[in-house]
Amino acid sequence: MKENKFCQSCGMPMKSDPNGGGTEKDSSKTRKYCSYCYKDGEFVGGDVSLAEFQELCRQKMIESGYNRFSAWLLTRGMKRLERWKRLAI
Repeated sequence: MKENKFCQSCGMPMKSDPNGGGTEKDSSKTRKYCSYCYKDGEFVGGDVSLAEFQELCRQKMIESGYNRFSAWLLTRGMKRLERWKRLAI
C-alpha cells in the first residue's frame, strides 16, 4: 500500500500524527488518513462538506496556536486531497 506523507483528508503531515495514522474497522492502521480524521474505518465527525471541514480545521489550528491567516492558508489546498477529490466527481 502507498504510504502518504500527508493525511488525505486534512493535509497534516503524517509524521506529526501521535498515533501513526487512523484505524480501519479491524483496528489495523491506515497511513492514508491521520488519527484525528479517521477512526474505526469511518471519518470522525461524519459526513461533512469540504467547507465545513475546512472551518473546523481552521478553528482547531487557531486553538492550538496558529494565527488566523496561517490557518486559512493551510486549509486552502484540502480540495486537492483524495477524500475531497472523490466527492467532486
